[in-house]
Amino acid sequence: MAPTCLQPLLRYRSFAILFLTPLLLLPLPLVVPTKEARCAYIIIIMAVYWCTEVIPLSVTSLMPVVFFPLLGVQTSKKVCLQYLNSTVMLFFGGLIVAISVEQWNLHKRIALRVLLILGVKPALLMLGFMLVTAFLSMWISNTATTAMMVPIVQAVLDELDITEHELTTVEPATGQTNAAIELEEKSKSGSTAVSGVSNEQVTDDPKSSEETKRRKSICKGMTLCVCYAASIGGTATLTGTGPNVVLKGQMNQLYPDSNDIVDFASWFGFSFPNMVLMLTLAWLWLQCSFMGLNIKKNWGCGTQKTDKEKAAYSVLKAEMKKLGPMSYAEINVLLLFILLVLLWFSRNPGFIKGWASILFKGGEKYITDSVPAMFVALLLFVLPAHKPKCIGWNTSTSDSEQTEEDKKKQFFSPPLLEWNVVQRKMPWNIVLLLGGGFALADASANSGLSAWIGRQMTPLGSIPPWAIASVISFITAVCTECTSNTATATLFLPVFSSLAESIRIHPLYVMLPGTLSASFAFMLPVATPPNAIVFSYGHIRVLDMVKSGLVLNIIGVCCVSLAINTWGRPMFQLDTFPAWANSTRSQ
Repeated sequence: MAPTCLQPLLRYRSFAILFLTPLLLLPLPLVVPTKEARCAYIIIIMAVYWCTEVIPLSVTSLMPVVFFPLLGVQTSKKVCLQYLNSTVMLFFGGLIVAISVEQWNLHKRIALRVLLILGVKPALLMLGFMLVTAFLSMWISNTATTAMMVPIVQAVLDELDITEHELTTVEPATGQTNAAIELEEKSKSGSTAVSGVSNEQVTDDPKSSEETKRRKSICKGMTLCVCYAASIGGTATLTGTGPNVVLKGQMNQLYPDSNDIVDFASWFGFSFPNMVLMLTLAWLWLQCSFMGLNIKKNWGCGTQKTDKEKAAYSVLKAEMKKLGPMSYAEINVLLLFILLVLLWFSRNPGFIKGWASILFKGGEKYITDSVPAMFVALLLFVLPAHKPKCIGWNTSTSDSEQTEEDKKKQFFSPPLLEWNVVQRKMPWNIVLLLGGGFALADASANSGLSAWIGRQMTPLGSIPPWAIASVISFITAVCTECTSNTATATLFLPVFSSLAESIRIHPLYVMLPGTLSASFAFMLPVATPPNAIVFSYGHIRVLDMVKSGLVLNIIGVCCVSLAINTWGRPMFQLDTFPAWANSTRSQ
């Protein structure tokens, strides 16, 4: 509780931040009457609003449309163009495909299939949850992935708890384990069984108390692994999470002559190995933290399935059975999803000519990753959700009533995706946030603010580049704990770009670590929606998340530093200062 004297202040906190911030900063454009100062004035106000969320993030993102033209920083036409540029369309198309995957439960089918293959030994079950979550969050939003996976984790954990209780009550009476426990009976008596582990039973038997403590610890690890895997998995693809798209957009804006150096294929080639490394280390860390180092017990080496594991496996099988066989719509969505990934990878692979330059004259110049994304998105609104049936011409049917009914049916059923579904599920706030970020970056470059910031950072040239990249990763990872990931990347990337130019190192050498680290929000429930979803289930405390997340932040920073200084160097030629970066600020 806050002290009594501070409570009135806290009550007016939002009001004070909203109105006092512009007033307190007003001397900046008045005392320094330059375009750079006016641009900085708006950027600082937006940064404060984004960090404190006194008004919604997306509303703050619209401020450049009003204030940049009013203050003479940028024309209204130029500002508005940033809100629906090629990068935003890429993100938009990717989200539409992700919504179709969610709509037809394809993501759930993939998740359950992988979990059934990997098995239900504690370590393998955690690995299964993490692999599935990471893979899905590469293509659909981290929040949607977590929201889908946590109930599956919860169902498995509940079943393990119920079975454990039934075994402890049966064993004293019969001296042996009853393996024929019906799942339906368990689910009906679930709530009673879970709460039925009485205090007497726990306190009287130290072994039972230890087992209960272990179960709680495993439960924490299983739930935490989902939100962490969602954040890590989103870094692997260009459309996986907001910061990645921000980097792509700002590279296109700040360095228009960079020949599209960051595209889907190059980003995947750099980030996917880093994601695999981070996921492996995160899995090992969570195992050590919450399950201990008992390899035989956790991995099940040379042991048979216990009744608890059989029960958990049955839950997964029952969930899979509910989905039924793959429908015509699911198959179509899966094929379109595979088509999109193939088009992205083969557009401009680098080592050979891609389809863009082979099939279309000047395609490498005109076609970006947003084209295949929107092409597949359009197909989703055209292709039918059910197999078309040519019944209208069949006059030999004996059942005239059935024929009349069939004649009324449309040849084409409703499409795989309808606009009202997209309208309901599309995260419009992120789309606006991206647009606002691109407007800031563009105004910062054109007003001269970025060049001024760069000049102030020239003394940092004496520090080794690898040290600068590591410090940037650490600072970004800390800041993203209390600010939106996308907002963090939006605010920091133009500064990192200016820093790189001032000390004459490749811009991606500092922008890539900053982008990846913006997704390392592991320590607090409020840091990112996946953390909040997991925390809301009540299995973990804030302290549990802080302890685990702190180590994961360190792991993340180390992995990014390793990636940028090993395979990242030859991939993006990071040892040279490119000519396209040298000529950028000549406007």
